[in-house]
Amino acid sequence: MPTEANNGIGEQAGKRPLDGLLVLDFSQFLAGPSCALRLADLGARVVKIERPQGGDSSRRLYLADLAFDEDSALFHAINRGKQSFTADLKDAADLDAVRRLVARADVLIHNFRPGVMDRLGLGWGAVQALNPRLVYAGVSGYGPDGPWRDRPGQDLLVQSLSGIAWLSGDGDGPPVPAGLSITDMMAGAHLCQGILALLVRRGVTGAGGRADVSLMETAIDLQFEHLSVHLNREEPMPARSQVANANVYLAAPYGVYPTADGWLALAMAPVDRLGELLGIDALGDFPPGRWFAERDAIKALIRDRLAGEATAHWLALLEPAGIWAAPVLDWPALRAEPAFDALQATQPVRSPDGAALTLTRCPIRIDGEILTSDRAAPRLGADRTAIERELDEGAAP
Repeated sequence: MPTEANNGIGEQAGKRPLDGLLVLDFSQFLAGPSCALRLADLGARVVKIERPQGGDSSRRLYLADLAFDEDSALFHAINRGKQSFTADLKDAADLDAVRRLVARADVLIHNFRPGVMDRLGLGWGAVQALNPRLVYAGVSGYGPDGPWRDRPGQDLLVQSLSGIAWLSGDGDGPPVPAGLSITDMMAGAHLCQGILALLVRRGVTGAGGRADVSLMETAIDLQFEHLSVHLNREEPMPARSQVANANVYLAAPYGVYPTADGWLALAMAPVDRLGELLGIDALGDFPPGRWFAERDAIKALIRDRLAGEATAHWLALLEPAGIWAAPVLDWPALRAEPAFDALQATQPVRSPDGAALTLTRCPIRIDGEILTSDRAAPRLGADRTAIERELDEGAAP
């Protein structure tokens, strides 16, 4: 059975790898909070440090006007299972309370622009003196140096600046950004990796450490496959395929093609064998050494043939022959698949009054078990009084 997260003080369930760790999450929007969310899924107790007026800005960042328990559904998706401690970091009394928390925390996460935490008295040097065992983690838009350091660190802007948006779309079309905030979420994953590595090192040395990532460095790393080629060849930007573009460096038939009733994705496959299966004799005229150089001509032949029959017809022909192919599903079609149910990929979370919201769950399984927690995101400041009482009483986090 799925196990529930250990988020309460004094609870010693010991069933998750990070049980007993206290994480302070100063971040907002997606990158930092997604990192803190994954630590919470793995058992850590995560306390969001939020402004008394409004809190995390994503509380009001509505997707399709979907709200739940006073805040946006997006806020719950990225902050479920956490606690909320409100503090005005420019107020001496509030800052003192936060510093008391920092002194007892295991991890601190922030995504302020470079220099802001230093001005607040919570920079790396200050907190290291306060808590030498602390793992201090920050995410920025473009790193601590360089002419872009103060630009807005926003996902679409980073996709555009980094070349990611340019990679998608057919050769005669405009750049197409990913439909997800990929640099935000991957930067959060990278930050989580750095934190876990430092926690392992702390277990050996007893000393904390600092991890920093940026959206731009994450965007560059996401393109390692393509950039590794580009950096080692004398070439301009590689050309996107004019037909069914899906990867600027892969040969035909790699791409997504329309069928009579939908779309079919074809991955790497021998073009001559594909021609035999699809009944396209002309594909036999292209030797393997030309499958990249002539990819648009090859793809056009495949495109025209696939358009004549339904997706299921082609799958029944190609899959038994070992050709890597898949239908392009929308969300209702995905949810109707038995494979989706088998993954148990969603979970309900509940507000204090019992209302339920369906969200995705942690994708990691520990010891074969799915990790779920039914706690919704916290209401703004809901846990400050209880946490201050714990600090006064000296209770262990």
